[in-house]
Amino acid sequence: MVAMTFDTHAFVKELTKAGMPEEQAEVLARSQATLIDEKLATKQDLKELELRLKRDMKELEVNLKRDMKELEMRLTRDMKELELRLKHDLTVRLGSMMVVAIGVVAALVKLL
Repeated sequence: MVAMTFDTHAFVKELTKAGMPEEQAEVLARSQATLIDEKLATKQDLKELELRLKRDMKELEVNLKRDMKELEMRLTRDMKELELRLKHDLTVRLGSMMVVAIGVVAALVKLL
């Protein structure tokens, strides 16, 4: 954080000139200086924060794109595996039905 300059002496002079007791003006000046030093951000602070946020957002974007590509590849692979299993299951079921049908026809022919 870039230090901001706050002229406490000039501030005290202005307050005493306006009629505030010097002791009170000094306490107010110290509290104002502390507030400025600890709580206020400068334009430079905001610019640095903006740059960090932009860098972080770019990094998140890159990571998100990578993760999406990996997810797409996994989904494609899983869909192909599912398709192969489905074809296999359908082939086995169709073959089983044909064997049963042939067996039923053979039994009927034998009985008749």
